[in-house]
Amino acid sequence: MPEYRDNSWQDSMRIRFDYSNVMVERVGQRHGLTNEDLDAHAEQCRVAHEALQAKRGTGWLEWTELPYQEAAAQSIIDYAGPASRRFANFAVLGIGGSALGPIAVHNALTHPYYNLVSADARGGRPRFFVLDNVDPDLIAGFCDVVPPEETLFNVITKSGSTAETMAQLLIFRDLLRRKLGASYGEHIVATTDPNRGDLRRIATAEGWQTFPIQPGVGGRFSELSAVGLLPAAMVGIDVAGLLAGAAYADQICRESDFRRNPAYIAALLGYIAYQRARPISVFMPYSQQLRYIADWYRQLWAESLGKRLSVKGEVVNIGPTPLNALGVTDQHSMLQLFQEGPYDKVINFVVVERYGREVTIPAGLPEYESAAYLGGRTLNELMLAEQQGVEIALTESERPNCKHIVPEVNAFTVGQLLYMLEVQTAFAGELFGIDAFDQPGVEGGKIATYALMGRPGYEQERRRIEARAIATASYVT
Repeated sequence: MPEYRDNSWQDSMRIRFDYSNVMVERVGQRHGLTNEDLDAHAEQCRVAHEALQAKRGTGWLEWTELPYQEAAAQSIIDYAGPASRRFANFAVLGIGGSALGPIAVHNALTHPYYNLVSADARGGRPRFFVLDNVDPDLIAGFCDVVPPEETLFNVITKSGSTAETMAQLLIFRDLLRRKLGASYGEHIVATTDPNRGDLRRIATAEGWQTFPIQPGVGGRFSELSAVGLLPAAMVGIDVAGLLAGAAYADQICRESDFRRNPAYIAALLGYIAYQRARPISVFMPYSQQLRYIADWYRQLWAESLGKRLSVKGEVVNIGPTPLNALGVTDQHSMLQLFQEGPYDKVINFVVVERYGREVTIPAGLPEYESAAYLGGRTLNELMLAEQQGVEIALTESERPNCKHIVPEVNAFTVGQLLYMLEVQTAFAGELFGIDAFDQPGVEGGKIATYALMGRPGYEQERRRIEARAIATASYVT
């Protein structure tokens, strides 16, 4: 039996959320919260909980059922097994949620220098690339070093019409056709809507392998769908373990008492902070493995909660600003601002209790005090001391901070953390009174791009943009 099926092992891997350093006892009356402050939102939390539970598994909350998609996950595993040993390279063509999630999970659960280790050390699996931009130097540089005929391209777009992804598809489809002729389609697998969109129609017409993105799963909530599971399976990540961790988090996050639900209390603290002129939410893992979870969270929080309109149609222009940082790296770039800048932030650490490896610092240079004291200690101890030191300094400066405590980084805890943050975001949307699942601001940018690139049907928008550019040209120096 896999260890993630064992209840006692699951409980030993439970992620805890510690918000002691947000409370008045730690950061003082001016910046801290009291229990009465939290209790004042109890009714609001009850209503938000009931709203989420009522919508669970339907509409844009279909992602809440992703942890239980065993048949769909097995079909991905069955495909990835032989495919991962056929191709030397695997490349994701996607942007936004189609790229940030695969990057985050790959970085968390594979060797930190995965593409540089030998094929044997990778278990015969392919090198891994995510092309999450249309910068011409990036794409041309990729083509310089990665032979397309040795590569499986996973093109991911829910709508089937994302300009950046479709441009990438045209480029690599053309290269593959010129290199391989009629068999080129064996090098493309499409992840898209099961029934609609141009990518679905193209894939069907050209006979490509496809995997569906469920209709009610938006891009930023899609990592536990085929969007994230196929890239994970291709590099040997334990897909079943990821989903088991998410299912475990789902059970925890169904708790109605906001104090006992880590996703709810984290969302409530962010909501209260915003109301009290602390709109910046800093997400700071003390783990290189979890570095890109912070990037993924930044999109999740920003696109979900940054909204012009409330659910009642009122103009609110609301939304906390997510800021990602990395411990200990950003102690030497951003900590000065966190420690002595405006009181407009709450710092959310992510602390790992047990790292995967232990590195001992050798004794040496005994005549130099700045080096000698480190000899015989471990980098593990240093990493923990750095985090604790920053936490103490921030708290003593009355800077509110909290932390997710991760027992160790594995597929189960990563799946758990992703799902917990998704619930936190959805609950925050209910507290803010906005739709956490639309993205009209992003759509506006897409429409302008279509117009500028000459897509039929957007001629009037192009004329409007060109007139605006002429009107402001005099201000360019």
